[in-house]
Amino acid sequence: MASPPPDSDKDASESDYQSADEGTGVEELQSEQSIKTSLQGAEELRQEGNDLFRSSKWNEALFAYKRGLALLPKRKDTARFSNKGKGKAAVSPDIEDDPLPKHDLEPGLSGDDVLEKSLSVLDNDCAKARAVLNANIAASLVKLGEYPEAVKACSEALLDDSQYVKVIQRRAQCNEKIGSWSALSSAQEDYNALLTLLPPSSPQIDEVKRSLRLLQPRVESAQKKEMDEMMGKLKGIGNSILGNFGLSTDNFKLEPNGQGGYSMNFSR
Repeated sequence: MASPPPDSDKDASESDYQSADEGTGVEELQSEQSIKTSLQGAEELRQEGNDLFRSSKWNEALFAYKRGLALLPKRKDTARFSNKGKGKAAVSPDIEDDPLPKHDLEPGLSGDDVLEKSLSVLDNDCAKARAVLNANIAASLVKLGEYPEAVKACSEALLDDSQYVKVIQRRAQCNEKIGSWSALSSAQEDYNALLTLLPPSSPQIDEVKRSLRLLQPRVESAQKKEMDEMMGKLKGIGNSILGNFGLSTDNFKLEPNGQGGYSMNFSR
């Protein structure tokens, strides 16, 4: 497997004969080659991870994907890959099988334009590669039952590709597995986002709407349960304080005041 070459220091004698512009160009060319090498290494590890995934070796696949991700440059705020047109996530495999991107430049470019265009395209390629590897990391974590970690991996993928339909769907399903009020509410948000991203003719639309219908009572139940638990804890704290005065929270009643608010009444 290819790995990025270590940075090498330039000879002092060489740098003495280079202008600042020339030195910057050399560094950028080195950076471009390093990124290409990193992308190639990440692709080899993605393929290795996919083979392990298909063999049900989830931990080994996870390790391979993480190694591939570690080869890639860190995310830049300006690097975003547009992943439009992936509306068939429901029938696609758990992991991404398409090779990571290899960039092609427009003919007729030269000099600084070529270098700038190449680096810009490479940034886009790296964003797609990070999104795919994080998506596959999430798929491995789902197989291992690590749903909170899978949600984090999905969120990382979406930072590079906010319209990654399969990942939005996977994150929603993981949050349903977690089942807390906040997780179920997040799942609702993701399913609603899918309704805006999927084409109207997509067979997934009905599935997403069904998921939303089934989710609503679960959200309300989880909300009530967590609110009751919170109020129980607050009541316990209140009773521990009021007990010093021979009182309890039962001595205080909240009653509607007829103006949209509540009045607190004290009774022995």
